[in-house]
Amino acid sequence: MALDAVVGEIKDKGNKEAAAIKAEAKAESGRILSEANSKVVAIKTAAEEEANRQSSQIISRETAAANLAVKREVLNAEKDLLDMVHKATVNAIDDLPGDFHKKAVRELCKAAAKELGEGVLYCNKRDKEAVESAISELKTLSGFTLAGTKDISGGVIAESKDGLLQLDFSYGAYLSEVWETGLKDASEALFK
Repeated sequence: MALDAVVGEIKDKGNKEAAAIKAEAKAESGRILSEANSKVVAIKTAAEEEANRQSSQIISRETAAANLAVKREVLNAEKDLLDMVHKATVNAIDDLPGDFHKKAVRELCKAAAKELGEGVLYCNKRDKEAVESAISELKTLSGFTLAGTKDISGGVIAESKDGLLQLDFSYGAYLSEVWETGLKDASEALFK
């Protein structure tokens, strides 16, 4: 029996050591799982933060691109409208009565004579008679001749006798000057 007691003692001791090893292994396994869960949570949090950061950047970039596209479309529409206004203005000037053009050409011829003294004048086909009439009737234009017609909307282009100086008193030149100086004010009035 003494042998059975020794074997029982060894078994008990083995069972206790096995239980201790199992308990230690279970504790170690729990610690490893806890660390792994902590790492998983940290990785998941970092991945979510990175995804949110990238998502915010993409949204910001796409929003900026969309805003730029909209602004470009608005500016193109505004430009188209201003071009239509410019064309309508040119057409409205062209449609003014003949007396208006005759008076305007006469005054522009006087201005050219004051600047140049003598030289040649150019005008469009419509204003040819008005320029010829001004040259024949006004003493200040005695040093001028009508050199021909040009494709201008109205007014005159004067050139010095030696051809070195040219003054553009055409409607188009005046309209361009008014357009450039008044474009900002017109844009503000139309689009604000």
